[in-house]
Amino acid sequence: QVQLVESGGGLVQAGGSLRLSCAASGRTISTYTMGWFRQAPGKERGFVAAISRFGSSTIYTVSVKGRVTISGANAKNTVYLQMNSLKPEDTAVYYCAAKGGTLLLQTDWRKYDYWGQGTQVTVSS
Repeated sequence: QVQLVESGGGLVQAGGSLRLSCAASGRTISTYTMGWFRQAPGKERGFVAAISRFGSSTIYTVSVKGRVTISGANAKNTVYLQMNSLKPEDTAVYYCAAKGGTLLLQTDWRKYDYWGQGTQVTVSS
């Protein structure tokens, strides 16, 4: 079992940048496919990005492609989400998640096994 704690959220102006961190404990992140999801008020949780075990592959939702980078630091047992050129529509609670038992990337939040508590990202116009 793995425990996940997100950090790095905050208030930023449109066009700005944030780096979210997801610190894992209990198991190493190389054991899991790791994903970032977000949920805005009144909306369903949506996929942002995922990285495969050992970091060999990544996938992004179309709306963030080119602006967001997911990466993993095995030595720190942490996954990052670097977000640039932020837009007001990026405002949401961002969640880190882990899925075990697969080498495949997964975009469906229902398939993930472990979740962090979330970190708020607010982008002002």
